[in-house]
Amino acid sequence: MSPAVFGHGHLRLYLLYVLDERPMHGYEIIQALKDRFGGTYVPSAGTIYPRLAKLEAEGLVSKESDGRKTVYALTDAGRAELNDRRDELEDIENGIGDSVRRLADEVRASVGEAMSSLRAELAAASRDVRDATRSAARDARRASDDAATFSGFGAEFSEAFTEGFSGSATTTESTSMHSNVTESRAEARAQVQRAEVLLAEFRQEVRTELRSAAARGSLDAATVDALDSGLDELRKSILRRVV
Repeated sequence: MSPAVFGHGHLRLYLLYVLDERPMHGYEIIQALKDRFGGTYVPSAGTIYPRLAKLEAEGLVSKESDGRKTVYALTDAGRAELNDRRDELEDIENGIGDSVRRLADEVRASVGEAMSSLRAELAAASRDVRDATRSAARDARRASDDAATFSGFGAEFSEAFTEGFSGSATTTESTSMHSNVTESRAEARAQVQRAEVLLAEFRQEVRTELRSAAARGSLDAATVDALDSGLDELRKSILRRVV
């Protein structure tokens, strides 16, 4: 990134300028450059340390260990070169101002693009949520309609079942003239009540399972067809016994 920020040889001179303030270790030099650019430019260690090594080889910078850190300082030769080139520093400072403004514009553009992308992603996610909500509502309505249909069929089946038993009681009464009519009717009514309880329990359990399956999205036409076929066979079997 440094070639786009500093002109040819300018970073070399600017490092001498930074070290003219005081001796620094490598990280402090990087932070000093970051501060001068308002955080818009942070040189990498791979940019700074090779140039410091070259300045050291030219005798313009010295280094010494301070514990685990290496501290760099200007030599007399480095200070002399800096003083000889003071006029160039004004141009470098002006260039840094232009670079800061350019980098700030790039950051703003990048942030603007990121925000536009984020808004587009949020809008897409919102559409997905709305579509999923509508789909779930449609599934719930279908499940409710299926449950209502099944409930009505159960009521009709219960009525037919009751009538079948009533007819059976009547047939028994007509063909068994010597039986106790009152006792037969009481027994028939008791069995009808028992049958209605069984039908109600069956209807409630199946309705619950159907609604649960619909909520999970796993209720299909084949299941309802199987229910229809099974109930039809059951109705025929029972009516054959009572008619």
